[in-house]
Amino acid sequence: MINVVAAVIKDENERILITQRNLKKSQGGLWEFPGGKIEPNESREHAIVREIKEELDIDIEVKAYLSEKVFNYPEKDINLIALECKMINGEIRLLEHEDYKWIFKSELDKFEFVPADGFIIEIIKKHK
Repeated sequence: MINVVAAVIKDENERILITQRNLKKSQGGLWEFPGGKIEPNESREHAIVREIKEELDIDIEVKAYLSEKVFNYPEKDINLIALECKMINGEIRLLEHEDYKWIFKSELDKFEFVPADGFIIEIIKKHK
């Protein structure tokens, strides 16, 4: 089981940051909530702050735990932990991804997301 964190980063206009996976990686070209693997002896909060800095070169703070769910891919099982976050500093630089967009929750269905992120999309849609 691989523990993975995903950031639901919102701006002051309630737009959500989504990123497009690197075309050379697994599920390349699909959209996702950015994040990555939790390292041994690392908290989920520290992991998401580190991953977002490594991938997008911005600083974030964790606002709330949203939910988590185990997702079974053919080659691996992941426990995906969704955290609501806020960008606090920096300008987005694409260090790992193909693209990024700030979108409203009403636009989520316009993008093809990695399968594991489906439960996060449902949480966002239900949240007022």
